[in-house]
Amino acid sequence: MNKSGISTVTHFVLLGFPGPWNIQIILFSMILLVYMLTLTGNMAIICAVRWDRQLHTPMYMLLANFSFLEIWYVTCTVPNMLANFLSKTKTISFSGCFIQFYFFFSLGTTECLYLSVMAYDRYLAICHPLHYPSIMTGQLCGVLVCLCWLIGFLGHSISIFFISQLPFCGPNIIDHFLCDVDPLMALSCAPAPIIENVFYSVRSLIIIITILYILGSYALVLRAVLQVPSSAGQRKAFSTCGSHLVVVFLFYGSIMVMYVSPTSGNSVTMYKIITLIYSVVTPALNPLIYSLRNKDMKFALRHLFCRMEIIQTS
Repeated sequence: MNKSGISTVTHFVLLGFPGPWNIQIILFSMILLVYMLTLTGNMAIICAVRWDRQLHTPMYMLLANFSFLEIWYVTCTVPNMLANFLSKTKTISFSGCFIQFYFFFSLGTTECLYLSVMAYDRYLAICHPLHYPSIMTGQLCGVLVCLCWLIGFLGHSISIFFISQLPFCGPNIIDHFLCDVDPLMALSCAPAPIIENVFYSVRSLIIIITILYILGSYALVLRAVLQVPSSAGQRKAFSTCGSHLVVVFLFYGSIMVMYVSPTSGNSVTMYKIITLIYSVVTPALNPLIYSLRNKDMKFALRHLFCRMEIIQTS
């Protein structure tokens, strides 16, 4: 109860995926398996890049940092989701909800920027191969990585802070498996159209600008690849860029359906499924996509697993 006599929400209830206990156990097992695969796959890529000197290039350093980002992206939501499957109350504290909200959108924004940097790296490598080593240096690579994290974590900080200061007098039930902006704004007692519009505008601008930049970069890459006289050179370029494009379409396809296109007709279940795809499933597929389509990465991972087997047997 606050000074004005209005009760204040101290926690939220995340409904997640309601259903009988046996369904909750099945969902818990499936999400746990996907989470473990995500951690294992992305950690394997980080270790492979760290230990294989042949992979100490900007492209693979960016890939290792991207895997590090993916680990944190899933970890900000999945452990709490797993706990809720086994919980009867399914509660999350007010501060815990907004911390999750902040990290979920900050890491998502960082991922958008990161995919743009990876597209810029491929554009330089294929369209300007002679100048690539002098432009994409280790120093520039480090600066771009730091900028992605900095902008990602500052982009939504002010609007999320103001959303957290809105009055929440009840109800406190969120029909989702994480703290997202739409259900939180719906639970606020006082309408805040300016804050809401600023948040939506920043979010949409980041998504649209980065996807346009990525598509523009790969349009130039495609034009350059088609001018390569050697079919082997074309295959190598397509193989290198193909895995990145698959990841881009998986991630952006789902978030644009969720946050950019009109979604008033979509059901709550559809919201949850789309969010599950880009926040849980896509990070688990990324290591498979990058390793299966890249000979150098496959060789490094094979070498890594052989080394681990030798260590275990010795």
